[in-house]
Order: sequence, then C-alpha cells, then structure tokens
Amino acid sequence: MPTEQEVFEKVREALVDALGVDEEEVTPEATMVGDLGAESIDFLDIVFRLEKAFEIEIPRAELFPEDILTSAEYVNDGKVTPAGLAELKARMPFADLSKFEENPQVSEFGNLLTVNDMCKYVESKLA
Repeated sequence: MPTEQEVFEKVREALVDALGVDEEEVTPEATMVGDLGAESIDFLDIVFRLEKAFEIEIPRAELFPEDILTSAEYVNDGKVTPAGLAELKARMPFADLSKFEENPQVSEFGNLLTVNDMCKYVESKLA
C-alpha cells in the first residue's frame, strides 16, 4: 500500500495533467472547482487518470454523487435537505462536509471537494 505522500503525489500528477494547473497550485486544501477550476467534464478525465494510476475502479457516482444534488427528494429551493446531507455523508465518508452543512446551497457543493478529500477517497479504495 502506498504511503499518504505517495498517494498525494499521484493524485497531484493526475490533477496537473487533467486540469492543466501548476504543481504548486495542487495543495491538500485546494478545492477542485473553486481553486483548481475543475468542471464536470474534467471529473471524467480525473477519474480515468486515478483509476489508471492506482489500478482501482471508481464508480462515478461514488466520488461525485451529483444525483443527490439534482434530486427533488434531497434538494428544496436550491438547498440540500437534512435527508440529502445524510445521504451525502453516507456516500462521501472521505469528505469533510462540516462547512457545507452550515450553508448547504447546491451551488456551493463544487467548492466542497478538496485535493485532500480525493486522497482520502483513493486511500479508502486501496485499503
């Protein structure tokens, strides 16, 4: 099993290649959308690169559960409901949702996922 540093380095390499950002920009705290400028199409490339780098399979909805954010069952008036937050927590145990819980606007979800969260996700898949 790779070390945390080795996981970070491979995740950083995948993000640099997929997003065309500089290595220095890819810090553990950097958000995928807000800081690194990832768009929904980029996530397909990122998933592909991570699968190849770590020899793992990543179901798209597992890492980026967009279906929750577009469901009337989990979203009301542009905000994720308590049931939606519970579902996000269940499906994204690798992500720190505490800031998002304070203001669960769907439009802010893209600013939630950090590089560190992606590393934790990969580590959980490798364990």
